[in-house]
Amino acid sequence: MATATAASPGARSRTDAAPKRPRSGRSRVNGTYWFMLVPALVLFTLAITLPAIMGITLSFTDSVGFGEFRWIGLTNYIALFSDPAIRSSYAFTIGLALVTVLVVNAAAFLLAVLLCSRIRAKVALRAIFVLPMVISGSIIAYVFSFLFANSLPQLGQAIGVDVLATSLLANEQLAWLTIVFVTAWQSIPSALLIYIAGILSIPSEVYEAASMDGASAGRRLRSITLPLVAGYVIINLIIGFKNYLNAYDIIVGLTNGGPGTATRSVAMTIFSGFTGGDYAYQMANATIFFLIAVVLAVLQLRFTRGKAAF
Repeated sequence: MATATAASPGARSRTDAAPKRPRSGRSRVNGTYWFMLVPALVLFTLAITLPAIMGITLSFTDSVGFGEFRWIGLTNYIALFSDPAIRSSYAFTIGLALVTVLVVNAAAFLLAVLLCSRIRAKVALRAIFVLPMVISGSIIAYVFSFLFANSLPQLGQAIGVDVLATSLLANEQLAWLTIVFVTAWQSIPSALLIYIAGILSIPSEVYEAASMDGASAGRRLRSITLPLVAGYVIINLIIGFKNYLNAYDIIVGLTNGGPGTATRSVAMTIFSGFTGGDYAYQMANATIFFLIAVVLAVLQLRFTRGKAAF
């Protein structure tokens, strides 16, 4: 009597159809992944990582950007902290970033609320309001420079306002306001788009329920819109503040750092050193500026993490 029976054809087919497990525990990476990753990684390394490492290294030397150099240790960094021009540029840049980011976000949020309300031609108005973001900052700066230096003084003289009768660009106390105004004029559209996206993501049923409960428009704004778009506010604050720390082209087009050095930003100070023989000194400045930006980014993320409402 046979002790074993042959497997049925159905059982053999099921056994053959079973998927074979890979011998190794590692999953195979698609070649397209490496095809897309490697070129980008190489370009990023050559264009950003290596120049950054070289710049940080040269900040410990007396290099003028070419030729021979010698190591001087922390001399450049020690000199930076006692340089009044450097301190002034940092104070101006951080103050400009703080004021601009508040103005931009306040204006962009109010416009977003308006453009998401029941008004006529709101789609056309959205397209009009985002036009400034597609224009070069240098072009915008030169256009407004003409307005501030010529048209506005003529208007000030005509209406008898002494503050406006002379060019604001030549006023050491008020020149920074022109930079805030022009920077905000260009930056509001990008923040506006983010706020519109946030407001449109709120279900309309929430507003309908609040209206049925008798909530006014102001109460709906405070209790519904603001808490639900808090994440978008954080995004705009972080992105905006980092961008305004690097203010350069609009300042060059408007005041070129003047009058005197009243509106000279950190970026302008660094670039001026590259062509003025202070290459290593300004590379030390750029290194410190980079570290400050990283610290601010980490602090902002830690402070805003988990905050879902005001």
